[in-house]
Amino acid sequence: MNVNLLSEALPVGLEPTEERADIQRAIKKLCDGFDDEYWREKERKHEFPHEFHKALADQGWLGLTMPEEYGGAGLGVAEAALMMQTVANSAGAISGCSTFHINLFGPHPVLIYGTEEQKARIVPPLVRGEDKVAFGVTEPDAGLDTTAITTRAVRQGDNYVVNGRKVWTTTAQQATKLFLLTRTTPLEDCAKRTDGMTLFYTDFNRDRIEVREIDKMGRNAVNSNAIFIDNLVIPEEDRIGEEGKGFRMLLDSLNPERVLIAAECIGLGRRSLAHGIQYANDRTVFGRPIGQNQAIQHPLAQSWMSLEAADLMVWLAAKLYDSGQPCGAQANAAKYLAADAAFATCDQVVRTHGGFGYAKEYNVERYLREIMLPRIAPVSREMIMNYVSEHVLGLPRSY
Repeated sequence: MNVNLLSEALPVGLEPTEERADIQRAIKKLCDGFDDEYWREKERKHEFPHEFHKALADQGWLGLTMPEEYGGAGLGVAEAALMMQTVANSAGAISGCSTFHINLFGPHPVLIYGTEEQKARIVPPLVRGEDKVAFGVTEPDAGLDTTAITTRAVRQGDNYVVNGRKVWTTTAQQATKLFLLTRTTPLEDCAKRTDGMTLFYTDFNRDRIEVREIDKMGRNAVNSNAIFIDNLVIPEEDRIGEEGKGFRMLLDSLNPERVLIAAECIGLGRRSLAHGIQYANDRTVFGRPIGQNQAIQHPLAQSWMSLEAADLMVWLAAKLYDSGQPCGAQANAAKYLAADAAFATCDQVVRTHGGFGYAKEYNVERYLREIMLPRIAPVSREMIMNYVSEHVLGLPRSY
């Protein structure tokens, strides 16, 4: 393996500190204990990587971005992105990241808008790994238009009664808690489309929530699901922030999520590229290594350049976020560039392997399947281009 493409040194675009170097070394050491064979087996069985999640919890990584008073480390998006890039650069790839991705900035609305009682009740069990949370936002008929959701929460005394359905709900098979976006006011009764949505953090009551796993292309060690909610009673104390303001609360976690996903894409892209380089050096055809042929060399060289360029945008966006500066354009651009660069790299590496790229034992086909997800979610390439067109270029809104 070409080690200089793996997590051996801090990224060029990230300001080096001893703390960041320690994070990278420790996470790499942890991930090295879970090899490709482990992850292939988890995917084959569609089995959640409980051992990996427990190792992260035992070493305190689930609370990296949570405040120290609730058991976390109180670090920023740069450190979180470094951790996730290192995980993605390991055999776990995107599956490894998805095991605990939501822990890092998913609870952000609780920290900003929740009461002191809610923070003390909700955050420590997440940090300790005792609770696993599923995020219920996307709906089958709404997609990227979150304002079109129809899952309804109706106030009844001190409770809300919820009915509706969500889709692409990650880890709903294991979840003990549910972060749920609902409509408390029908869309037609709202002055703005973004009004009337309310956010809850509540128990995942399986007597009232049916879970159906989605059979999907990749990342099968971490389940995706459709959930069906039937008269779920949620107490008022599980409502986060003001009723009807839930959409605005979600926006606070969007930019850091973009940065983390971008960092993960770079990590996986580099791992795949390292496999491609090794194979190009080792595989001999017509009496010479295939890596001696420019038809093999040039695409791999292009992959390296694309990954490095995208990585610089990742760390620029992280720096802006952590310093409290606007970073929407940079965070979105980082996600777009990193996902595209990593996808092109993984595709090229499979083709570099030829027929063996199609074989599971070489792992590169798994990397290609896994990189498809961050190209699509949580926001599409097209929506990112819409954002840049409107907010950076000043062009008329197109949708």
